Amino acid sequence: MERASRYSRGGVREWAIALSMLLVAVLLASSSAGCGKKGATSTGAEKRDELVVSLGGEREEGYDPTTGWGRYGSPLFQSTLLTRNDDLEIVNDLATSYEVSADGLTYKVKIRDDVKFSDGQPLTADDVVYTFETAAKSGSVVDLTILDKVQKEDDGTVTFKLKEPMSTFVNILATMGIVPKHAHGDDYAYNPIGSGPYKLVQWDRGQQMIVEANPLYYGKKPYFKRITFVFLEEDAAFAAAQAGEVDMASVPHTLATNSIAGMRLINVKSVDNRGICLPCVPAGSSDEQGNPVGNDVTSDVSIRKAINLAVDRKALVDGVLKGYGTPAYTVCDGLPWWNPETVIKDADLESAKKILEEGGWKDDDGDGMVEKGQLKASFTLVYPSTDQTRQSLAMAAADMVRKAGIEMKVEGKSWDDIERLMHSNAVLFGWGSHSPLEMYNIYHGKYRGNEFYNANYYQNTRVDAYMDEAMAAKSEEEAMECWKKAQWDGETGLSARGDAPWAWLVNLDHCYFVNEQLDTGKNRIEPHGHGWPITANILDWRWKD
Repeated sequence: MERASRYSRGGVREWAIALSMLLVAVLLASSSAGCGKKGATSTGAEKRDELVVSLGGEREEGYDPTTGWGRYGSPLFQSTLLTRNDDLEIVNDLATSYEVSADGLTYKVKIRDDVKFSDGQPLTADDVVYTFETAAKSGSVVDLTILDKVQKEDDGTVTFKLKEPMSTFVNILATMGIVPKHAHGDDYAYNPIGSGPYKLVQWDRGQQMIVEANPLYYGKKPYFKRITFVFLEEDAAFAAAQAGEVDMASVPHTLATNSIAGMRLINVKSVDNRGICLPCVPAGSSDEQGNPVGNDVTSDVSIRKAINLAVDRKALVDGVLKGYGTPAYTVCDGLPWWNPETVIKDADLESAKKILEEGGWKDDDGDGMVEKGQLKASFTLVYPSTDQTRQSLAMAAADMVRKAGIEMKVEGKSWDDIERLMHSNAVLFGWGSHSPLEMYNIYHGKYRGNEFYNANYYQNTRVDAYMDEAMAAKSEEEAMECWKKAQWDGETGLSARGDAPWAWLVNLDHCYFVNEQLDTGKNRIEPHGHGWPITANILDWRWKD
């Protein structure tokens, strides 16, 4: 979930762009890594083994997997025990095999014996144990509360003991980069050592990061020996692409409609979604911090269902996202555990009005807004004030549901304010993960009011049972049907066809201008936009023949 961003999606003043461009030119000249129009962007004729890319901001917390680096993309510097291929199937990376016990509580992982860290030291089971134990104690976004203990059986075997069955544990094994026990100190996040395909050689804070191919990497050798990541706001990144100073630039939807000589646009499908989280319990209580919980309007399921039917998702994609996205109906559209039966008819105002009327909501005073007794169908929808895309989505959605007789008063707030308001007001959130664990965290009743998880206090015992059964499955494949039934089983579910605790709006396409001579391979459905997700298949990147 995107809590905040250093970088505004708003316009950047001309002088700021010019300053950024000057900085890029200076950096590239000093690092001897520039491509410019004298490189592949001009003719593509000369082959180079270097790239310059602008994929967003740097990670201020550094690049330590034990505190969250790599959750939404390739850890780049580190290797993982398992990984996902281009079809999002779980396959081996450091692991040569893994077994799950009959009770689902024990995972035994065999690891390769030919792996070295970039400093030449061997990677063994001790490093795996150290990584997971450290991550479990970190108190960061890495959630390993399910882990009872991790232990070394021998130099090539690690056993993970869980407190209870968890079929999604393989996703943790596929995202947790392994760090070296001998070199993991207080400054590791800013000087990472790993066994991944690249190693960090220079980091100028707030400006650029230079990585080079790790000569000790055990896997497929990277085509590009050196990559410079330039940290620019999106408008400045677009200007750098226009000037031929970068080979790849991540841009917002508002700029994706442009064209750049020598570059092509890649719009990658994603589950980087945006949706309205609707409080599901009546007002009148508070959380442990004293923040109000519940909303008398949105706790009525007929209101929530009507909102879902009144929204024209395709219009949001075409208007706000300039066509670079898809309508969203769940938190996991298009992923293997998604239930396509959750798709509903968009902008069905007649059905929305009928549901409201059947629920006792009528416009008795003729003001265009329905009410139920003395209660008006009016509530506040908040969004992070720095995010223009969410602002536009919120305002457009409010206009749409107003036609059904429901008033959503749109207000931009800081994230600190949103944390205080999110249990009692509708919030325009964003999520998106390659793990069904996200659906579990957002919707399961046991997580009601657990910070940003289940912020709307939703609970359905049948949905909880489906998800518990999915978690207890011995494999991801066995869990699929249960995940799908939790969304909609023909009678109930967590989707808009069921309890409608969310009104999902859109899935964003991630848009990149790419040197026309650069082949980025098969682009996967990307998760939430943190962590440079396009680099997940970086080993397939190369110049075209």
